Amino acid sequence: MALETTIQHIQADTAVISFSGNLTLGMGLSMADSQIQSLIEKGVCRMVFDMTTVPYIDSSGLGVLVHTYGLTLLNGGMLRLCCVNERVTALLKMTKMDAVLSVDGDASTSLAAINSPVR
Repeated sequence: MALETTIQHIQADTAVISFSGNLTLGMGLSMADSQIQSLIEKGVCRMVFDMTTVPYIDSSGLGVLVHTYGLTLLNGGMLRLCCVNERVTALLKMTKMDAVLSVDGDASTSLAAINSPVR
């Protein structure tokens, strides 16, 4: 399944990025990363990654998550994941990234968290 990315702008500095497909090494991930970098360059520093239809991620996909997390923090924002399946959750736990990347049950919870004045 080819990776597809959908971007929904919520506010000038906030977006929900929905992925469909595996977050794995390849052209799809490279294109998604380019889109994310473009958003950051345009001032989007609060992001929710909706993982509802992401069955699997590899180390390259994890790298994009961690890199984006760092960039959003550097720009005064935040990254949260939502709707992460058990397989991806297991990878986050195995790599200890569950201590860094916040995961919520749905996008509205993630949006509320990134727009909260207290972080």
